Amino acid sequence: MAIIKSGKVVIILAGRHAGKKAVVIKNMEDGNSDDKRFSHCLVAGIARAPRKVTRGMSKKKVEKRSRTMKPFVKYVNVRHVFPTRYQVDMDLKKAVDEADLVGDKKVEVKKNLKKIFEDRYLNQKQITSEKKAAGSSYFFQKLRF
Repeated sequence: MAIIKSGKVVIILAGRHAGKKAVVIKNMEDGNSDDKRFSHCLVAGIARAPRKVTRGMSKKKVEKRSRTMKPFVKYVNVRHVFPTRYQVDMDLKKAVDEADLVGDKKVEVKKNLKKIFEDRYLNQKQITSEKKAAGSSYFFQKLRF
């Protein structure tokens, strides 16, 4: 699938994180091993969105409310993913290494992802490209349905 590329914001359709937004880190067109013979992709997303922030809140309160964000990392079948029109320019390939997704190292990966997501969430106004800024603001909004 040429539509699902790294950096694309997608919505997970099946499983524990159904209805949650995620960013594609790596896409595998054909199955790479015996356990995954189908096309799949590695995604990192937000399991718990940041809490609502208003203009009247202090900077300290905004930071506290943004810390509620909880990330997830997982391999997902391409058929269980709904691509959106938005792109995000977060560099997640350095934070998520495929070898680190097994065992105790996954906790460290999630901590690094949480830092990256929080930094981007708090510094959304510093994004230069309008297209990337729209994708970033869409990614951090809770999906309403």
